[in-house]
Formats: sequence, C-alpha cells, structure tokens
Amino acid sequence: MQKVVMYCTETCPFCRNAEKLLAKKGVEVEKIHVDVDTALWHEMEKKTGRDTVPQIFIGDKHIGGFDDLSELEMMDELDELLKA
Repeated sequence: MQKVVMYCTETCPFCRNAEKLLAKKGVEVEKIHVDVDTALWHEMEKKTGRDTVPQIFIGDKHIGGFDDLSELEMMDELDELLKA
C-alpha cells in the first residue's frame, strides 16, 4: 500500500472527512499539521501551489484536497492509486 501524507489543520472538517475516507480503506495517514508551524504551511504551498487544506499525497503523487479525493473514490480510481 502506498504511503499517504496529508497536510492538514486540527479544526478542518474536510481534513477529518479525508482521514475518515482513507481510514475506511485501511490506510494510515501521516498528518503534517500546518496550523502549528507556518514554515510547514509555506512548504505545503510551495509543493502544491495551493493554500487550502487538506492537501493529500498518495506516494509521490499530489492528489489535491478532499473534493479531489472523493472524486477519485466515486470514479473507482482511489483503490488502484492506493495499491500502486
């Protein structure tokens, strides 16, 4: 199973929803809390070109946010990405 990394904040409902969806798939998520260190927020922005959370990586591939993750699930593509 691919490593999953998620840039997130403690209070973000979209972050919690992404974590729940991935947990349903049996995936443990490495969370990087950008709300505790602005350097991490800037790192996220530089890597993704986005300034919203969550920002999710499956392996080396940037997936995007919760909406992007949900779309992959609806299109039955998420499981394949997680296995790759």
